[in-house]
Amino acid sequence: MQLRRQPLPAPRPGDRYPAAPLLALLLLLALQGAAAAPAGSGEPEHSGWRQDAELPRGLLSQAARAALHFFNFRASSPSVLRVLAEVQEGRAWINQKKEYKVDLVFTTELYNPEEGKERLGKCSARVFFRNEKPRPAINITCTRLIEKNTRQEEDYRLYKYMKQLKNLLDVVNIPDSHGHIDPSLRPIWDLAFLGSSYVMWEKTTQFLHYYMAQLSSVKQWKTNEDAIDFDYTVLLHEFSTQEMIPCHIRLVWYPGKPLKVKYHCQELQTPEEASGTEEGSAVAPTELSNF
Repeated sequence: MQLRRQPLPAPRPGDRYPAAPLLALLLLLALQGAAAAPAGSGEPEHSGWRQDAELPRGLLSQAARAALHFFNFRASSPSVLRVLAEVQEGRAWINQKKEYKVDLVFTTELYNPEEGKERLGKCSARVFFRNEKPRPAINITCTRLIEKNTRQEEDYRLYKYMKQLKNLLDVVNIPDSHGHIDPSLRPIWDLAFLGSSYVMWEKTTQFLHYYMAQLSSVKQWKTNEDAIDFDYTVLLHEFSTQEMIPCHIRLVWYPGKPLKVKYHCQELQTPEEASGTEEGSAVAPTELSNF
């Protein structure tokens, strides 16, 4: 005996549609499914990146230091040199090539603060490490530690001091054998640190970072142009190999203008040597305005 399908009775006024609860249930399940997706991943799955829940040790600090080297170089001002204070938060993504993309927020402090004046700033950055390749791509935005007019005044004061030197600089070692930097030589050290920031950024990898340990063989050149022009040799402390890498750097600086840097480094572990040149531009944009 074959059963006949009976047609549904037409709804009468006041009756509830049986489909309405079903639609509501389906919508609720869809929303719950969306909420169950990883929050804050920031990268679609099809992009080839996945969020790394277990960050390699020191990756966030490494990214922050690289970003600050880049920031210092692009700022082109010895008055606003910054160093890392503390990483506040961060996350990273990894792709099949083992490259890392890092987003982080960190605090900074002035490299050479006046005694009794503690100035902290805040930066956000995205750093892209191409596995073990140097020169990470960087985008960074920072708060302003010093007002623009104050920074310009301090930079011009240093520039004027350098220009009025009767004898061109010919310095052997900074700091001296006791680790002391004479106050009269501090401007030279800061300018050298500014130029070395470019070299340290360009040499940084996911696993290696650098710090300027010693300045030697400083020579200032007399030119017909207004810019300060001098070359010097630095020893860059390479972490984590603990090697000291000698680099010869030529720096041309004028307040408010892009920094010009040429350098040549002698690698100690391999017979290869590294060199480069830069005139105030780089592979990634940076923001030097308020955070």
